[in-house]
Amino acid sequence: MSVEGRPPSYGNMSEQHWSRTRKERNREALDYYLERSRKPGVAEGGAERNFYCMHCEGVIPFAPRTRFCPHCKGELDEHVVRYFNWVEINEPPESDLKALLPFLIGALGLLALGGLAFLAWSIWRS
Repeated sequence: MSVEGRPPSYGNMSEQHWSRTRKERNREALDYYLERSRKPGVAEGGAERNFYCMHCEGVIPFAPRTRFCPHCKGELDEHVVRYFNWVEINEPPESDLKALLPFLIGALGLLALGGLAFLAWSIWRS
């Protein structure tokens, strides 16, 4: 109930409006978002861009980056950033050489085979 015992105003929407007819269909999602709204830092609001702590799910400003969560003091991994509905994991690649090694070995093998064929042909011709 809102002010003076009146129900909340939904404007010009009837009881058949999609947002009112679906009010109990997504109860699990609504409960999840209500719980998220009670996490640390949400009441203070965020900026256009912020991320969330992987430990306490509190709101953390995007910049400047900190090493520890301001709410639970948990250490933040510099390669993992949790946004509202996804997590980005940025792992630097170990090396491109590891992926190219089979092709390089194959190319060297073909080159050696070609060299041996040329040597055999040169000897046979003379």
